[in-house]
Amino acid sequence: MPLRTGSATLPLHGGKAPRWLFDRMVQLAPAITEVMVLEHGRSEFLKRLSDPYWFQAFGCVLGFDWHSSGVTTTVCGALKEGLARHGGELGICVAGGKGKVSRRTPTELIDYGARTGVDGERLAYNSRVSATVDSAAIQDGCGIYHHSFFVTTDGEWAVVQQGMRGSEGTARRYHWLGSQVRDFVNEPHAAIASDGSEQTVLNMVATESSPARTVSTEFARQEPRVVDRELARVITMALPTRHWVDIKQDINPAHLRKVLLSTYEANPQSYEQLLAVPGVGPKSVRALALVADVVYGSPASMRDPARFSFAHGGKDGHPYPVNREVYDQSVGWLREAVSKARIGHSDRLKALRSLVDWQ
Repeated sequence: MPLRTGSATLPLHGGKAPRWLFDRMVQLAPAITEVMVLEHGRSEFLKRLSDPYWFQAFGCVLGFDWHSSGVTTTVCGALKEGLARHGGELGICVAGGKGKVSRRTPTELIDYGARTGVDGERLAYNSRVSATVDSAAIQDGCGIYHHSFFVTTDGEWAVVQQGMRGSEGTARRYHWLGSQVRDFVNEPHAAIASDGSEQTVLNMVATESSPARTVSTEFARQEPRVVDRELARVITMALPTRHWVDIKQDINPAHLRKVLLSTYEANPQSYEQLLAVPGVGPKSVRALALVADVVYGSPASMRDPARFSFAHGGKDGHPYPVNREVYDQSVGWLREAVSKARIGHSDRLKALRSLVDWQ
């Protein structure tokens, strides 16, 4: 069970990285990764990926726009393609991606487990639940559309995923780090970077939502006749204003009864297990949260969990256009540095460390 280490809110930008830039990113991204693995190990690389600020800086070094939502999908895509070209020699694999590709993540992880001997089924579970937490247990208006899962041959992992709030033209990025053993559904984040907090967030993984999680899980295990009775009470009683729930849409008895029949049969013993039941999504979570609040006096948290460089320029010319010649020199420099480091000549890596010390 992991630590979710952060998120970032970014403006949505259309278009794609030009092919000439993406091809260079595919070369530079694994080169930097190789240096980091040689210097600090795979665990440290995953830790850096899980830091939203470092990830943003990494995207800038690769030449992408510092403030674009596309930095998430493009950087993850460049890492996936670039590391795949290395044939697994760095011991890091990237599964998933954007849109339909993200839905293949569990299958990719199970296949990876079969090839390497790590527990692919567990990795697939971690992938599904981390996505469910950020799309259903935390409802900040962003629907998850990108999910990249990073895993090493040691079974360590990290997740970088992104959701979109199309009405406002923004996207929010979420980072997870699997090596930090925490509870999936109780304050899974250590720090979240965002442009600002929202006022309409249903946060079922906040500490103060613990009673609501307990009641939701207990209610989901009840017999259907009990479910019907309690739902009737919620619908007919005088309800207080709830800006995060729509009675007509979220408390649809026919739809909710179908979902809760599934949860009754699954008999989840924890909120994490409840989220893992097929069919339990944002509407089910909201309905259960309202029942917990109105009927049982266990309100859910409304607290937004979000709290609040340019080595090669940016794709859109900000802060300046990408210098292709300098970019290619960087790729060559890093490749030569790695090659020499492998045979004991690490002067360039020492120089790179000295540069880091000046940041």
